[in-house]
Amino acid sequence: MKKTYKIEVDCANCANKMEEAAKKTAGVADASVNFMTLKMAVEFEDGADVKAVMKEVLANCKKVEDDCEIYI
Repeated sequence: MKKTYKIEVDCANCANKMEEAAKKTAGVADASVNFMTLKMAVEFEDGADVKAVMKEVLANCKKVEDDCEIYI
C-alpha cells in the first residue's frame, strides 16, 4: 500500500534527512520526499499497521530534523 502525506520542512537538505529516516523505519518498504510540493510518499510493507508505522516515521524524522512535521 502506498500513501502520500503533506509535510512541513524548511530546506531540501532537511527533506533528504526525513526521506532517509523514513526509509529506515520498520514497516516501510520505500519512501520519497518531494521538497518542492512538500509531500512524502510512503510505501508500506505487506501487513504493516499504517498508523503505527507513520507514528514511528514521524518520531524518526523528528530525531534528524526536530522542526519538521508530517500531517498524518
